Amino acid sequence: MTPDAACVLIDGPWEHRFVAANGARFHVAEVGEGPLVLFLHGFPQFWWAWRHQLTAVAEAGFRAVALDLRGFGASDKPPRGYDTTTSVRDVTAVIRSLGAEEAVIVGHGAGAWAAWAMPYLAPELTRAIASVSMAHPRAFRQSWLRDAGQARANSYLLGLQRPFVPEREMTRDSGYVSRVLREWSSPTGIWPSVEEAARYAEAAALPFVAHSAAEYFRWMGRSMLRPDGWRFSSRVSEPVTVPVLRLHGGDDPVVLPRTEARSAAYLAGPSRHHLIAHAGHFLPEEAPEQVSEHLLGWLDEVAYSG
Repeated sequence: MTPDAACVLIDGPWEHRFVAANGARFHVAEVGEGPLVLFLHGFPQFWWAWRHQLTAVAEAGFRAVALDLRGFGASDKPPRGYDTTTSVRDVTAVIRSLGAEEAVIVGHGAGAWAAWAMPYLAPELTRAIASVSMAHPRAFRQSWLRDAGQARANSYLLGLQRPFVPEREMTRDSGYVSRVLREWSSPTGIWPSVEEAARYAEAAALPFVAHSAAEYFRWMGRSMLRPDGWRFSSRVSEPVTVPVLRLHGGDDPVVLPRTEARSAAYLAGPSRHHLIAHAGHFLPEEAPEQVSEHLLGWLDEVAYSG
């Protein structure tokens, strides 16, 4: 039986809403009032990955909103639009649809890739960014080309470049998502639980999610050889001047800590960096209390300062 998008509308203290933005319909989970903090999830997840931070941030006096990215969860899943420029347009249009003039953008993994691009492509709406488990795009690309360890870690990206094969693997094999969650998390931890893995596997089996997920990574890979990717790389070459928080797992096997550390070369504004020991790629769930603590201490400065 094919899963229905209702499976991602999980009950909690948040409100589920649908907003029209950039020619598509996006699902958000929202809780709290105050300055807007917009959360962008990574692969192979959906908005629920931020559940711990949503409640913590809302209780601290913020409007916490977690977005299902284009192609994921209960958001629309068009066949195209998975390049970074379109992702930024999606995010900026969602911010405006929510009635906000600006937002703090918090991203994880692929969502953090878009968060890094926000100060360059939408500076007027970007109050600050927090990057979780992802390097600055240029630092990531440079490490891919120059660091043999990061190149090996990127083997999954090469596999996702194949046409049709990743889509078949993700939809045919119910264990695909569970394996990704286990292999990308810390070997010293106990995450994910059986229930969490099953929830993410069900969401990934929604129609067209597999294609959308693969397309994000196909663009990241193929753009290194195409003019649109060269233009993007040129756009993000200058240092970021808005406040930046960087959180990374010491055991992250996907974006190596030394790769993420190279992001410091692209910072010109206030910044904080925390390497969290005994945590892998899925920091918001592997180390939820530490992530929330670092995030709240930083938000209290950047959302009200100036």
